[in-house]
Amino acid sequence: MAILIKNRQIVTQLSPPDLVLEPTDDPAVVAAAVGLARVIAVNFPKFGDGRGYSIGRLLRERYGYQGELRAVGEVARDHLHAMAQCGYDAFQMREGEDVQEVLGAFSDFTDIYQATAAQPVPLFRRRA
Repeated sequence: MAILIKNRQIVTQLSPPDLVLEPTDDPAVVAAAVGLARVIAVNFPKFGDGRGYSIGRLLRERYGYQGELRAVGEVARDHLHAMAQCGYDAFQMREGEDVQEVLGAFSDFTDIYQATAAQPVPLFRRRA
């Protein structure tokens, strides 16, 4: 059974996504539907496929998506911090992942330097 982490907590009830995007999909094509969707899932088909990171940032920053943005597919602990910085707030983990270990990924880094979807002000501006 797949495990969902939403807002840094384990969730047992998975609501189906209203929209599922693949790495080859252009978010501009579905921009009009973004405001109507409660849950958008973005598939990460391979460990090394980073196109979903760009899709997440586009949905949050360019198209103003405010609902649940869920990463699905080959989602592993090593990706969670970066995915969260791109605007993802829900993660459907791969089978066999240790959930308590996975939750630790959110505290791996105490601060970030660059501007992200989660923290739009870069560190040098926050410290000025």
